Amino acid sequence: MTAIHLIRHAKAKNRLEWTEADELRPLTKRGRREARALAERLASEELARLVSSPYVRCLQTLEPLAAAVELPIETAELLAEGADGNEAVELLLSLASEGPAACCTHGDVLFDVLGIVADAGVQLAGPLDAPVASTWVLEVEDGRFAGARFVEQPPR
Repeated sequence: MTAIHLIRHAKAKNRLEWTEADELRPLTKRGRREARALAERLASEELARLVSSPYVRCLQTLEPLAAAVELPIETAELLAEGADGNEAVELLLSLASEGPAACCTHGDVLFDVLGIVADAGVQLAGPLDAPVASTWVLEVEDGRFAGARFVEQPPR
């Protein structure tokens, strides 16, 4: 069984107050603390890859983990805000064939993925929730999702 840690990015600056392109919206101070706490939580995992939405807030969420596990952060448009959930699922299953991975995405993509996983008959262990900096651990076996469990956001 291979674990894919699907992370919703940490707390970002307010969308309504941000005047530049949304793709450039960074984490807040709280978000940076959450990113460091996520890194502490996941640093002991045997991760093969780190894959992120190309949006700054997702990249910044994975940066402390990348430093801790000495892996580069790869970007994938399939994890960007507004991406198709079915295509994101295909990416996650593909990553699982190479080993455990941590992926950072946005709430809309995460909820789409969870819906697809649930529709495939997988019991979601935890509330159907995904606050910023929370994680869903998706277990993959034989190219299919076999489990999904919610991990609360780390203490800030």
